[in-house]
Amino acid sequence: MAKVSFHGVGIKALSACVPGDVVYNRDLGYLIPQEEIDKVIDNIGIEQRRIASSDVTASDLCFKAAQKLMDDNNIDPASIDVLLFMSQTQDYRIPATSCILQHRLGLPKTTLCFDISLGCSGYLFALSTAFAYASIEGINRVLLLDGETFSKIVNRRDKVDWPLYGDAGTATLVEKGDFGDSTFILNTDGSGEDAIKIHAGMRHPITPKSCVEREQEDGNIRNDLEVFMDGMDVFNFAISKVPRCVKELLSVTGKTVDDVDYLVFHQANRFMMDFFVKKLKMNHDKVPYCIHKYGNTSSSSIPLTIASELPGKLDGDHTVVMSGFGAGLSWGAVMMQMHDCKVLPVVDY
Repeated sequence: MAKVSFHGVGIKALSACVPGDVVYNRDLGYLIPQEEIDKVIDNIGIEQRRIASSDVTASDLCFKAAQKLMDDNNIDPASIDVLLFMSQTQDYRIPATSCILQHRLGLPKTTLCFDISLGCSGYLFALSTAFAYASIEGINRVLLLDGETFSKIVNRRDKVDWPLYGDAGTATLVEKGDFGDSTFILNTDGSGEDAIKIHAGMRHPITPKSCVEREQEDGNIRNDLEVFMDGMDVFNFAISKVPRCVKELLSVTGKTVDDVDYLVFHQANRFMMDFFVKKLKMNHDKVPYCIHKYGNTSSSSIPLTIASELPGKLDGDHTVVMSGFGAGLSWGAVMMQMHDCKVLPVVDY
């Protein structure tokens, strides 16, 4: 367990952008027997998702979210010292997408930029990196952009994955200021690498055969460039690790669930999140959900949930816990004392 703490840095503003195209899970009759669709929707809690068009990338969604954040908060582009781009669906293999976004956003050439790639836990790991940079002398503002377009790496005839994933981009402004303590607990278990995976890559080089769709387990259709998930392995991993991680966080910070104003989970599965809430004995009113509207947007789901459900609710001082988990396997949680965080409503691309 990696435990890291910060003081005097925090989230000043947050925004999110989603594609305008809406896909409804009730229309999945071509993939799932019609009589089972309602059951699937009830279990996973996803009624609709936003899907990016073929020419829209995660960086496009993040760019619009960042523009909105900077414009609405009168942020001078020259004041951004570090730009981080968190995604598993970058624009290119080379160059880093953060460099492209630095230019598009008009940030100075003195801006430190790099990409981070991690699964659905990625926002917390990237946020801890943003906090670490913002704590360094000479760096005052870090812009963290987290976006995913998983619709581009999930086969639409994969009945396990296609009903789950949606696309989104988010922007989080981290800076020095009148912020209290923030404590992160971050964990990794690489023995679970096969639970969520895209097979083709450097270890298994891409060939023409990699692009051929074929029937996989349980009749799912997928090629080697598209994501595979073992749903039961991920479910068992999450229910065993996530509540325990949050309890560890409460213990090391000397807090209880009653001290927490909001607990924001990665939006993976409604049944799973309800289990977490019950296990932690948390008040449901303190746990925002947006999975029914946007689906599982991977690492961007935590900031998307905040932008969707908490605009105007983080004015003043609040104790907020965030918890994420996913491919790697990796998982973590953070507790932070938020002060006058400007949360902008979600915008469409």
